[in-house]
Amino acid sequence: MNPPYQITPEILKLIASVSEKLGQINAKFLNRPSPKLRKENRIKTIHSSLSIEGNTLTEEQITALIANKRIIGPEKDVIEVLNAINAYNQLNSFDPKSSESFLKAHAILMKGLVPENGKYRKKGVGIMAGERMAHMAPPAENVPHLMNDLFSYLKASKEISLIKSCVFHYEMEFIHPFIDGNGRMGRLWQTLILMKEYPVFEFIPLENIIHKTQRNYYHALSQSDKSGNSTPFIEYMLNVIDGSLHNVLDVKSRNLNTEDRLTYFSELNQTEFSRKDYMNVFKEISSATASRDLKKGVELGLFDKEGDKTNTIYRLIK
Repeated sequence: MNPPYQITPEILKLIASVSEKLGQINAKFLNRPSPKLRKENRIKTIHSSLSIEGNTLTEEQITALIANKRIIGPEKDVIEVLNAINAYNQLNSFDPKSSESFLKAHAILMKGLVPENGKYRKKGVGIMAGERMAHMAPPAENVPHLMNDLFSYLKASKEISLIKSCVFHYEMEFIHPFIDGNGRMGRLWQTLILMKEYPVFEFIPLENIIHKTQRNYYHALSQSDKSGNSTPFIEYMLNVIDGSLHNVLDVKSRNLNTEDRLTYFSELNQTEFSRKDYMNVFKEISSATASRDLKKGVELGLFDKEGDKTNTIYRLIK
């Protein structure tokens, strides 16, 4: 049985907007960010997801930890960041439809933080908002069955990944399968579900907008609890996804450089091509820029060159 939700006009509008932006990202070759941008976005992802949980380390401190440098900070916060770096580095090895992968990811994220890392909880939990109980999670004995149902939905449902990722995120938070680490697991797993269909999501820090709209994030979870379905949360998360894609398309935040263009073009596997063919892929560059790019590609050993001027033919070196 599918978890309950409705496809509202707002959801349809957001799906259309997200789909349009994904098309633009592919057309502008922003779906393969440069290594520098990948690293920056990974740092933003880790910083934002852990800040939501109260981690105090800065982006600069996380950058230092990624570079294997020592920093001064609370031991628990440092462990959380090192675990997150490890988990996100292994993202491509996880199967979003596998409960075994899910538990393995939790074991990595929560290593040294809780004794039950990588295991579903064995006792009841409630989420407090100040003095009041905001959410009483299902009994512990129901957790394995509920999570198996949720993974069955991921495997069997014909729904689009944009919706399935939001539904999984909400339902997992509702079940609250772990003693600790549920929030960061929900955000990690939504990214994983999305990137299996749209690889660009591996390098889009959705957590950055969630962190900036944290009150709305918890409100959407609460509204879904009250309504008995994930519709309010789907609307919130699709807005987050749409906003994150908008940031990718913002020209101020991303300009393709020579290295980016050469890397992307090499991956197209055009074995033989001219400068004109190169410019047909990168329509916004001048002929002089294309010539400089291709000269650099020859110097780097990416291409062989034969002929002269307009008759020059380039061949990809495998």
